[in-house]
Amino acid sequence: MLIASAGNVLVWIVWIVAAFACLGSGIAVVSFSNPFYSALALIGNLGSLAVLYLLLNAEFVAAAQVLVYAGAVMVMFLFVIAYIGPRTESPWMGGPSWQAAGAVLAAGALLVEIVVVIGLKASGHLAHSEHVDRTFGTPAYIGRLFLTDHLLAFEITSIVLLVAAIGGVILGAHSRRSPEEVPSL
Repeated sequence: MLIASAGNVLVWIVWIVAAFACLGSGIAVVSFSNPFYSALALIGNLGSLAVLYLLLNAEFVAAAQVLVYAGAVMVMFLFVIAYIGPRTESPWMGGPSWQAAGAVLAAGALLVEIVVVIGLKASGHLAHSEHVDRTFGTPAYIGRLFLTDHLLAFEITSIVLLVAAIGGVILGAHSRRSPEEVPSL
């Protein structure tokens, strides 16, 4: 009994650390003015989400989170940010701006709203276990969901990423021109 209790305490500790890392890196993403630092904070956010997925026994989703998002997509974002050009300021230079304070206030308001909604909607339902099919969370199940129920959202996401990459290349080419080459509007 003591070993099971120690295991539960360890799971709670990992969950709390991952949750606060997720919140902290999420706030850092929206509060850093340098896009490179924001992208690095987003990688930390995606990594902490992967830890939370592991705690939910969703190993495939956690691996996909790390490989696809924290790996491939973030490498593409960092490449686009590097291609656009360097920013010389460092994060939090001169103290937090009004945008950073607004982002922290908005994140706090959203957190309070989430806690209130979960508290109102749960009303004892979370104490009861539900039957989960053995295929839930498997690659075949997730693939079937992506390609049937969520196909439109899946394709729109891929188009948005493609447009973002093309926009980054265009902005990078535009920022590398000398002032004489840029046409005036």
